[in-house]
Amino acid sequence: MISLRRNPAYLVALSVSVLTACQESQVSDIARGEELFDMWCSACHGTEGQGKLETGAPAIAGLPGWYLEAQLSGFQSGFRGKHQEDPTGQTMQRMSLVALVEEGDLTSVAKYVASLEPRSPELTIGGDPILGADAYGVCANCHGVDGKGNEELRAPPIVQLNDWYLIQELENFRIGARGVHPEDVWGAMMRGNAVALDDETVKNVVAYIQTLRAEP
Repeated sequence: MISLRRNPAYLVALSVSVLTACQESQVSDIARGEELFDMWCSACHGTEGQGKLETGAPAIAGLPGWYLEAQLSGFQSGFRGKHQEDPTGQTMQRMSLVALVEEGDLTSVAKYVASLEPRSPELTIGGDPILGADAYGVCANCHGVDGKGNEELRAPPIVQLNDWYLIQELENFRIGARGVHPEDVWGAMMRGNAVALDDETVKNVVAYIQTLRAEP
C-alpha cells in the first residue's frame, strides 16, 4: 500500500494548504496592525506613517518589520523612553505599554507599518555633506555605504529617516538617553560612536546621509 505522505498529489495539496494558512495569517496580522496603528499611532506619525515634525514623530512607513519590532520591544522593555530629556521617547514608552497589550499586537503593528509605502522625508537641516562623507565611514560599517542598513547588525536603513530625527537620536545616544541599558548591546555600540561626534560633525554626517537617498 502506497503511503499518502509519499503521494506527490498529497504533498502538493499539503503545501498549498500550508501556504494558504500562512497567507491568511499574514493578512490577519496586518489587519490587526492597521487597527492598532489608526487608533494609537496615526495621531503622531501621520495616517500614512509619513511622520510629523510638530509631534517629534519620524516617518516610519516602509521601514523593515524587524527594526520596527525591535524598537517597540525596546520601548516596552525600557531600553528606550526612560530618560527625562527624551520626552518623545517617554511618550512612545507609555503608548507601547498601554496600546500593545495583547499577544501578537507588537508584531502586527510592525508588519502593517512595514507594508506602507516608504516616504522620502523633506530636508530640514543644513550641513556640509562633503565634510560629512569622511565621518560617515564609521557609520557605513553597520548601516552600509548606501545607508540601507543591515539586519544582522540590527542597523536600520537610515536613508529613510528624517534628518531632524537622526540628529535627535544621535543626541540621545550622546547624552545617555539611549544605549545605556545593560542588555542593549547594539545600542551601546551606537552610543560609543555617537559620543565621538561633536555638534557640527553630527549635522555634516546627517547632511551626507541625505545625499544617499534614491531619487523618488
